This record gives sequence, structure tokens and C-alpha cells, in this order.
Amino acid sequence: MEALWLLIALTAIFGVAVLPAIRRRQERRALEQAAETAQGMTRPAGSGRSEQKSGGISLSKEGDAGSGRSGGTVSSGGLVAVEDLDLRLPGPDQELVAALEEVQRTQDWRPAGRLLALTDDHEQRWQRVQSLAGAAAMELAQWHGEHGPAAGEPGHPDAPAGLGARRDAGWLRSWRAEEPSDAGGAQVYAQFLVWQAMSDTGSADSRIILEEARTAAADAALLAPEDPTPHVTELFVARGLSYRKADFEQVWSQVTRRSRDHMGAHLAALSYWSEKWHGSKDEAYGFAQSAAGAAPPQSLLPALPLFAVYDHLPDVQLSPSMYSGATIGDALEAARFALGSTRPDHPVVPHVRHLLLWFLVRAERYEEATEQVWAVDGYVGALPWVNSGNPAQEYAAYRAVAIGRR
Repeated sequence: MEALWLLIALTAIFGVAVLPAIRRRQERRALEQAAETAQGMTRPAGSGRSEQKSGGISLSKEGDAGSGRSGGTVSSGGLVAVEDLDLRLPGPDQELVAALEEVQRTQDWRPAGRLLALTDDHEQRWQRVQSLAGAAAMELAQWHGEHGPAAGEPGHPDAPAGLGARRDAGWLRSWRAEEPSDAGGAQVYAQFLVWQAMSDTGSADSRIILEEARTAAADAALLAPEDPTPHVTELFVARGLSYRKADFEQVWSQVTRRSRDHMGAHLAALSYWSEKWHGSKDEAYGFAQSAAGAAPPQSLLPALPLFAVYDHLPDVQLSPSMYSGATIGDALEAARFALGSTRPDHPVVPHVRHLLLWFLVRAERYEEATEQVWAVDGYVGALPWVNSGNPAQEYAAYRAVAIGRR
């Protein structure tokens, strides 16, 4: 499970909400068998990556703006081939991808700095901050895995890096050193420390890094007093450092004062209240239901109970009928209502659609599930797929079942 944390860091919301990857062998076999029957609809005939071959169409990485699908080979049925599904994000954000690729190619932080400077939407800013931080953490982890630098040696995270430097996330350290008053750099650094701590959860080093992340988040908050992003980062610190509930509520009040219906923040807080961390099933459900009930018009918060349900599914699900029961049914309808009332370009909409697809397939509501497939196809960087050992294949199996049985 811990091996997934870097992937989840790149999904923009759920990098801190690593949920258990529990799949029963019988269900997986059933899905795989159904996927085989519909395999022709999910992959192009002939070579998977050739252009204009056997009816396949190769899209550019800019993708189909109208459909929301990513680049890569598309089958004659209009679905992105399994090998071309984008593992990095739940949905398209070409500005982020372009900036990140430029940063990693040149080791110059400025494209990321410009991107965040132009990102005013609180939800989108939070997602981009944690994606950039996750990319830096992955880059550093890969470098350490290959070179294992010691303190003071070239390539160590404290070593300076300039243009063209080795890919050891030195660009983030340079960002903080060269522009210490830049709020974007401070926010990315605080979240970067959280991802580092998550790579070794429960150790003494992890707690030390989380303490540093708390200080970094406080510093970032001073640079942009009305931005909730640093306070959302502290929600994860609070979970890792086992804040008392009263102390957690104080952090939470700082978030909601700045952004009342911040969906990403609510997802982070939901993790704290879950029975896997510092709350219980009842507390998590209560938190989700209360947020949904008090949501302002056009908010995505009515979808929050669906995430609470997912987080508390039993390890052994003996009765398939549970997916057509009142608890899950109500959560599904609330999520569908939220999607219908919020703005289509809300940054967290793809996350809701991915989870909704998973539940709808299990509830055997295949027509509705297929609607979600067409809305999210091309991207798999979201729950529940990231809880699988092979997110692309897991998503493709559900996609095939939805379309094949509708």
C-alpha cells in the first residue's frame, strides 16, 4: 500500500488519503471475465499506438477538449487504449502537465512558479500544489534509489541545483532559496515534506519531517493569508501527528473561514475522522452528512458521503445486494445530484466521477456507469483505481463491464 503514495500524490486530491486496497478474488475474476468479452471495445485493432491503423485514431496529448479524454491511441469505439491511460491525473490539466514537464526537463522552477501565480481557484491551486510536490518527491526518491547520496554530497536534497542540474528535485530547493517570499514555492515545499513523511509512515524520521512540514505550512500561510492551501496541508500533518480533536477543529476552522465548501479540504478532513485514523465510522459519516446538508448551492459537497461509504466498506462483502441498499443508494444519488448542480469544470469533478463509476458497476447500474466512462476515459489517477496494483487494468475492467453489460 505504501508503494502507492507517490502515485496518489500526483492525483491532486487523494495523495494523503491512502485507503486499503481490498478486492476479493472472486469479484476480480468476474470483472476480468467480463472485460475479456468486451475487450474489442477498449483497444484498437492491430498495433495499439499506430496512427490511422485498423480504424484507430491517435490523438495529440492535448486530447479532445470536448470529451475530456486524454491523448493516446483511441479505439474504433472511441475509448483510450489501456496502455495509453494517463496514470498521473484524474482528468485533464494540460497547463500543469506542460509546466511540470518543463520543470523536470530543465530543473528550472519558474514554469511552476508562473503556473501557480496564475492559479486563483482554491481547489485547482490545491491540486496543482500537491501534484508539483508529489512530482518533486518522486523525483527525489528515484534519484536516491539510483544514487543514494549522503548528506553534503552532490545530489543530496540540501545541495543546490541550477539549470540543467541532475534530476534530484533540486529545482524545489532552488525555488525556496531564490524566492523565499513566493507563496507558491512555500506551499509546494510544505506539501513535499508531507509526501516525504508518508514514504516512511510511523517512524521517528516521519514524525520529525511532519513537524518540519507543520512549520513550513505556517510560514506559507503568512505569505498568502487568505489562501486555504497551507491549512489543508496541515490537515494531513494533523492526521500524521495525531492532533487532538479540538486541535484539529482549530485547523479546520482556518480552512473553512477561507473556503467554506473546499471539496479537497473536506476529503482530507474525512480521512482524519475515519475509523482507520482518529475517528469512527459514525464520526466520518456524520462529518460527511453534515457537510453535504450545509453545502451552499452548486457545491460538490453532496458527493462527500460517497467517499465516506467507500472508506468504510467491510473487508469481506458477502452480499452483492449491499450496493443496492439504502446507504449506498442514497450516497450515489447525492453524488449524481452534486455533479448535476456544480460547474462542469470544477477541479474535483473527475474524482467524483471515477468513484461513482466504481459504485455504479457494482450496483449493476451499467447505463449510468457508462455515462461516467465517457466523462473520465483517458485518466486513471484517482480513487479507487490507485488502490490497485495496476490502476489502468483495474479501470479498464470496470469500463468494459459497464459498456459490455449496459
